[in-house]
Amino acid sequence: MIRENKGKFNFDWLTIILFLALVTFGYLNILSASHIGEVTDYFDTSQPYGKHLIFIGLTFVLIVLILSIEAKFYENFASIIYGVAILSLIGLFIFGKDVNGARSWYGIGSMTIQPSEFAKFATALAVAKFMSDLQTNMKTIQDQLKAVTLIMLPALLILLQNDAGSTIVYTAFFFVFYREGLQKTYLAVAISVIVLAVLGLKFGVVITALIAGAIIFGLYFTRKKKKNSLFQYVLIFLICIGFSYGVKMFYEHGLKVHQQNRISLWLRLEKDPVKLERMKKAEAYNLIQSEQAISSGGFSGKGFLQGTRTTGKFVPEQHTDYIFSTVGEEWGFLGSSFVVLLFVALIIRVLYLSESQKSLFSRVYGYSVASILFVHFTINIGMVMGLIPTVGIPLPFFSYGGSGLWGFTILLFIFIKLDSNKINEW
Repeated sequence: MIRENKGKFNFDWLTIILFLALVTFGYLNILSASHIGEVTDYFDTSQPYGKHLIFIGLTFVLIVLILSIEAKFYENFASIIYGVAILSLIGLFIFGKDVNGARSWYGIGSMTIQPSEFAKFATALAVAKFMSDLQTNMKTIQDQLKAVTLIMLPALLILLQNDAGSTIVYTAFFFVFYREGLQKTYLAVAISVIVLAVLGLKFGVVITALIAGAIIFGLYFTRKKKKNSLFQYVLIFLICIGFSYGVKMFYEHGLKVHQQNRISLWLRLEKDPVKLERMKKAEAYNLIQSEQAISSGGFSGKGFLQGTRTTGKFVPEQHTDYIFSTVGEEWGFLGSSFVVLLFVALIIRVLYLSESQKSLFSRVYGYSVASILFVHFTINIGMVMGLIPTVGIPLPFFSYGGSGLWGFTILLFIFIKLDSNKINEW
């Protein structure tokens, strides 16, 4: 590929510095969470921290490659990249390797590659390509369905591989759709669906129906200008009841036992003390240990490599999805706040840069990057702290794994490359 002459080093260095800070701090916590005894060899590839150091080294090679490619390449070949990503997800059903009950990896010697981590940036490119087309109008039902199909196809393939956590990430694109003209009605419906689902599980269909009825008919009788008939409000009320009942049926008969138990623990649905204790020793074990590790860190933490619960391996696989518990124990409230601020700063910076783009493709892609990072960051930290149900989802640039690190790096640095080219888009 040909390098661009104008502004080829005009990269946003603040974004790059935030990226480097997250990767560096992430490695330190992976080292803490995965080392056994005294660390004498940081390049010990038999240990996760040694392997991750190699992943980081290869990441910089990847960055140079991404920034060396002409920015227009990512727009021109977005559809092909998306197609390759879809084929890689389909191939898992034939050649995939089962790990912890999920068929989400290709085995390459002693290493594994997870295509779903790369499908995120491919989908972001495809969405940006579609929405930047002059013929696309997100206010029409036809184009809305096309946009939803773009994100539902990889999401469905990932869900069929028994990887519900990665599937949830694709909801991030609805933030992008909303920014680009999707009606507020959809946002209201999405929020209502979540509220109804939680209320239905927590309080039952009858109480949920009473609450929904009070709100719906309260709106009807208090509005001076009644744009909708009473029949329409009654229909909405009946739909709410039907949906609430459907969620309860799906929870009881559609979900697996461990998924039911995770939701039950989150909403505190289980009242039987014997069963509750059994659930805490199974589905809730990681969460309980994680919460205890975080709370034991106090205000300033126990110090680097000094976390007793971390070094004692109380939290299983702590260097992956539960890496934030290491931050909480060894770096305390101060360190945890610092990590949160780094992520918030990165997301805000990407959003700021997105709004300054001259190209619609670059803006949509930038919003996709910020939304994906936001969903990953929010769900992972919320999960580790017990604020949301446990799902398998990594913390960007922090959790151990080459596929995750490279996938997020590609996602971010394609945008950095697109942003550096905006000087040529006048």
